[in-house]
Amino acid sequence: MSEPPGLREPDLPRTAKVRPTALRTGWTTGTCSAAASKAAAAALLTGRVQTQVEIGLPSGRRVTFAVDRCDISAASAEAVVVKDAGDDPDVTHGARLTATVSWRDRPGLDLRGGPGVGTVTKPGLGLAVGGPAINDTPQRMIADAVSEIVDLADHGVTVVISVPDGERMARKTTNARLGIIGGISILGTTGIVRPFSTASWRASVMQAVSVLAAQGETTMVLCTGGRTERAARRLLPELPEVCFIEVGDFTGAALRVAVEHGVDGVVFVGMAGKLTKLAAGVLMTHYTRSRIDTGLLADITAAAGLPSAVVDEVSAANSARHAYEIWERDGVLVTAGTDLCRRVADVISRFTDQRLQVDVAMVDFAGEALVASSGRWAA
Repeated sequence: MSEPPGLREPDLPRTAKVRPTALRTGWTTGTCSAAASKAAAAALLTGRVQTQVEIGLPSGRRVTFAVDRCDISAASAEAVVVKDAGDDPDVTHGARLTATVSWRDRPGLDLRGGPGVGTVTKPGLGLAVGGPAINDTPQRMIADAVSEIVDLADHGVTVVISVPDGERMARKTTNARLGIIGGISILGTTGIVRPFSTASWRASVMQAVSVLAAQGETTMVLCTGGRTERAARRLLPELPEVCFIEVGDFTGAALRVAVEHGVDGVVFVGMAGKLTKLAAGVLMTHYTRSRIDTGLLADITAAAGLPSAVVDEVSAANSARHAYEIWERDGVLVTAGTDLCRRVADVISRFTDQRLQVDVAMVDFAGEALVASSGRWAA
């Protein structure tokens, strides 16, 4: 392994620091798209304009949305739901998620991206190249919402998701660098936007660590989101709920407070992207303050024994997920993943002056399976 990376904990961007202190949640583009799709499907089926719509989130919770606009023609129906991002500094706040639904000859759902929704042009995103940038969970949410109106086993509909002004919004995101061209991505894993990227969320993370310590717990489990927290709970079922903290971008802040409160150990559970940033020595991983270090991923690839052509391929990878897929393709995912986890463990250990027992685990992108760890678990 090359020389250990320097440690960095960048400050938040000014636009994040001036947000209100309240942690008001919002709705993802995926949730709003699902709501618009159901409203349009109901309008198409009944011939009646819809003014509100209720859908289910992945958690099973039901939520109701106002329908901002609903139009019906002879061949289709169209509905608009306006996104409220809560207190997250999100460029898609106020976006008009638009669903156009029409009948088709074959049963099932044909989901397409319209104007303002990006097209995938590079591998490594878990989506088909040439297809719309609509992630797996939003795809399922849209299908579930529409199926509450239309029996898709017997009837077929085409759903087109579009976002007026989406191409302009996308210029303020990393989409172009990731190979998503022409618009925004339709995202979301829980359906809810939690303000991970705000100063308020950093304060909440620090408070969570303090609560953990006050209850006499000595092990802190840091997770990057809902899927990794579920994976962490499966790995450590003996620990109480208070030990699990959705850290978002603020690993450094959580570790600093843990040391101050005398916490003995930390387990970090993440996916390839966040782990790559941490392995590069970046302890505040907000997307505006850190990028994936493909040179580090190439170094790991070389250490795994893959030929120089594959090392070069990883060096030019579109994302950490793309590198992950190359490792998986060439049979070194566990070896490379273990190396990545160990590098993260070394960074955390150095950041805390070796005052914490550190374990790191990498899970797959569904949060379902353990891929590798720094040594505590066998993948």
